[in-house]
Amino acid sequence: MAFKKLDFGPRRGYYTEIHPDTMESQVPDETRKMYDDYDLIYRTLCGILYNFVPKSGHPGGSISSGRIVEGILFSWMDYRMSDPECLEADLLSYAAGHKAMGLYAMWALRNECARISRPQLLPAEKRQLRMEDLLGFRRNPTQETPLFKKFKAKPLDGHPTPLTPFVKLSTGASGVGVTTSFGLGYGAMDTFGKDAPTVHVLEGEGGMTPGRVAEAMAAAAAAQLWNLVLHVDWNQSSIDSDRVCRDGDKPGDYVQWSPVEFCYLHDWNVISVEDGKDIGQVLAAMELAKKSRNEQPTAIIYRTVKGWQYGIEGRKSHGAGHDFCSEAYYNTLKPLEKRFGVTFPQFAGEKTPVNIEKNFFDNLMVLRKVLEDNREIADFFGECLSRADKDLTALKRKKRQDGPDLQALYGNSLKAEEIPAECTYEPGSQQTLRMALGETLNYLNKKSKGAILAASADLIGSTSIATAGKGFPEGYYNAVSNPGSRLLLVGGICEDAMGGIMAGLSTYGQHIGAGSSYGAFIAALEHITARLHGIGQQAKHEYCGEAYNPWFLVCAHAGLKTGEDGPTHADPQALQLLEGNFPQGVLITLTPWDPQEIYPLVIAALKQRPAVIAPFVTRPNEKVFDRKKLNLPPATAAVKGVYAMRRGDRSKSPYHGTLVLQGSGVTNTFVEEVLPRIDQAGYNMNILYIASAELFSLLPQKEQNQIFPEEMALEAMGITGLTLPTLYPWVTSREGRNRSVHAFGRSHYLGSGQAHKVLEEARLHSEGQWKAISDYAAWMEKKGSR
Repeated sequence: MAFKKLDFGPRRGYYTEIHPDTMESQVPDETRKMYDDYDLIYRTLCGILYNFVPKSGHPGGSISSGRIVEGILFSWMDYRMSDPECLEADLLSYAAGHKAMGLYAMWALRNECARISRPQLLPAEKRQLRMEDLLGFRRNPTQETPLFKKFKAKPLDGHPTPLTPFVKLSTGASGVGVTTSFGLGYGAMDTFGKDAPTVHVLEGEGGMTPGRVAEAMAAAAAAQLWNLVLHVDWNQSSIDSDRVCRDGDKPGDYVQWSPVEFCYLHDWNVISVEDGKDIGQVLAAMELAKKSRNEQPTAIIYRTVKGWQYGIEGRKSHGAGHDFCSEAYYNTLKPLEKRFGVTFPQFAGEKTPVNIEKNFFDNLMVLRKVLEDNREIADFFGECLSRADKDLTALKRKKRQDGPDLQALYGNSLKAEEIPAECTYEPGSQQTLRMALGETLNYLNKKSKGAILAASADLIGSTSIATAGKGFPEGYYNAVSNPGSRLLLVGGICEDAMGGIMAGLSTYGQHIGAGSSYGAFIAALEHITARLHGIGQQAKHEYCGEAYNPWFLVCAHAGLKTGEDGPTHADPQALQLLEGNFPQGVLITLTPWDPQEIYPLVIAALKQRPAVIAPFVTRPNEKVFDRKKLNLPPATAAVKGVYAMRRGDRSKSPYHGTLVLQGSGVTNTFVEEVLPRIDQAGYNMNILYIASAELFSLLPQKEQNQIFPEEMALEAMGITGLTLPTLYPWVTSREGRNRSVHAFGRSHYLGSGQAHKVLEEARLHSEGQWKAISDYAAWMEKKGSR
């Protein structure tokens, strides 16, 4: 059989190449000289940073990406050096977080150029990254060395965080940076429309191999995010390999595509640059991309050499470098010494932190003197910064008139205690928790003129998140053909990319992202993104005092009531992955049992401004109970996180202890079938429901003690359709935990079947609950009579 060649189908994106024969014009010699000198200083600084923080940092990729970043910062971006938080400015996001060394070096040199030639462009010192701040490279805030303290150096994290000016995201973990950076692109596009700022994203070919990157590439092209530009530092070297991708007829160790093919497959415009070390080719590619902008995102692929001219190249320079103050290290300084006629002071004396820091600082001051003595370099790049500022002003970018109004959700107009008619359900009716959440998000979306963008992993209708977009243009978001839709498609069954895009969208600060999937999948698959978003929001708050920007991580089809799908989907473990695993205030889980609790819980969580809000909502219809008739507190009681369904009196005998409930599946069964039996039996018992562990933990300690005093936890037993550890804060005794009923109480994964049969298998059905409670009550009564 004759085999055929398979060609790509029609593309909306274009492909072209940049090499000396295709360049329409040459970079002026003086311009080339300025960039060459700047890059020499930059490469030398990268080597210095590694030397004085040995065995730490990534010199290779920082060096190979230098020309790319220089071109972006000084020839393309429209931004204000004086205003790192300027919303309408173009952005550069280091998705390749391991290039943080390069980011800090580039930022410090840019700051020096402005300080020397255009000091009026500099923001307040806190919003600069000064040469002195490099003393904090990979240092903890508790660093005690004298110069770190004297200059109040910033502690610069090993991978970028928003503690650094002009950095919006925490990146560096397994492709998350690409997805969150693309989320910034969505945010900029929907905020400004046709005037959208350009979001530049820096990554290497190794960082493109995680699956979430392919998901995000597909999503961005399908949504036609033409304001995205992906800059790929293709140096062909990772930590373990010097042949990451297929290159011509040579197979790759990791993948059998080249970055050019990968981007073109996903329908991006692709510009291939033959030599990314040649600033002429780099600038020519960028100029071509600006002139050739169409309705697709653009990728520029630069062939580079990892660790170029550092003395160690390829994979060996990825996370390693020369030994401290070795001859090989000093050799890396010689080209700059020769070019500018300077001498770096060599280290002498005992290797103490104080002596090392002093030599580190003296070396940095040599670079400062080079720029001060060669004023033409600082003047050239200072003028580039001034031009970027003027160009941004000339663009007169404005938010679109009908754009989102996120602040409408954070004022005092929305009160958790006042449930609107749109989110109120009649007793006796049926409603799903997932639909109640969708209707709450829709109500908030209309209040905020579409500030909530919703997505799902091919479950947008099934999880009812589609309801968030009702009343807005139908169909799915497309920046060109359907920009008014509030529903995003994120590459298909792609929880990984969805989490990153939703987090990045929220980070931009004008929207809230809401992504849903099975709790069984999304809690695990988006855990890394949730952690990085939390780190980023914490850093931003420390840097400029801004409140966190939340994103909804919707754990839909949660728990055992998804029983027909079997244990692969009806997973009780999801809450345990999130609850109690983040610093206080970073993530809030919501575990309502009654659809009427959704709205007040969501508003209460938004008022707290966490980085992540994780509602757990089930799939089946639930009966809406008449809470007043059942002598239950109103649904708004859930906003405290914990509330009492019944209060026992410890002073009266017999006293039957404390019962803690968590989770919709078991609590609906409890309220309908078990609670009446408890009342009939006359049990003198505290019964408390856990609607949100985190909302409760944010209450004043005095109020926590009033609602749930410690003596209750010491005596309590629990019933949950989730895992036993989720009860640990509420059930603290060994006896109480042994008596508790939970999804893994029989020490195995449960089988498939209708919800009530799965609950029966776990002994969480009404009879199982009643037996555990009555046995516990008898034990408490006996214990009290002793």
